[in-house]
Amino acid sequence: MTVEGKRVLITGSTSGIGRAAAELFLAGGATVAINGRDAKRVAATIGELGTDRLVAAPGDVGTVAGCEAVVAAARSGLVGLDCLVNNVGMSSPATTLAVTEALWDELMNVNLRSAMFCTKAALPALRESRGSIIMVSSAAALAAGPSASLLHSVSKAGLIGMARTMALEVAQDQVRVNCVCPGYTATPLANRQFGPMDETVAKVTPLARLGTVREVASAIVYFASDGAGYCTGAHLVIDGGCHAGASWGTQG
Repeated sequence: MTVEGKRVLITGSTSGIGRAAAELFLAGGATVAINGRDAKRVAATIGELGTDRLVAAPGDVGTVAGCEAVVAAARSGLVGLDCLVNNVGMSSPATTLAVTEALWDELMNVNLRSAMFCTKAALPALRESRGSIIMVSSAAALAAGPSASLLHSVSKAGLIGMARTMALEVAQDQVRVNCVCPGYTATPLANRQFGPMDETVAKVTPLARLGTVREVASAIVYFASDGAGYCTGAHLVIDGGCHAGASWGTQG
């Protein structure tokens, strides 16, 4: 399994799963474009990672223009592109009657629209390199969870549908499209929104713990590697066994 020499753009890579993926790609010899809304934070992340195999691609991928600008910056800095990781995401807990048009638009723009239009912008370069696309979906896309995860579930299920359909469309170009589906994972975003989840997760997850960002990142790097060369249209669940029990937290 190798990613040496690959040129990779990871959206939302200044923290959490995206940053862990950047670290693993770098360890494997890849060159990585770091993305985040805040250019100063992108620059700080690059400084902390401490290698010259990094490119800054700041920008808001919640808009079409932002997607195009981020991909253009990555392609220019990397001199091409071998892998796009559509990782950026957000979660706004809300039940059906609490969903507003503004909330719907914000979450779908970040979680789903960004993947569509970053992929569209990146596809010409990925066709040239016979590269790959990885969507960071969620276990929530596959099994019902807490009712307040409605918008998260809808948007992440859309990513799986997008990946499967795109995989068939671009297979003739030898471009692969796959998904990873994390369950409860210890990320800064999860900690800010939900606080410590260890006790709750222990009750609903067969492995009785949170996943780590590195465990999810390992799956991302696998899908990008030459070892996954015959893998497309697939999804890999990394959720401590929740999906095996057809649950994503409904027992808690």
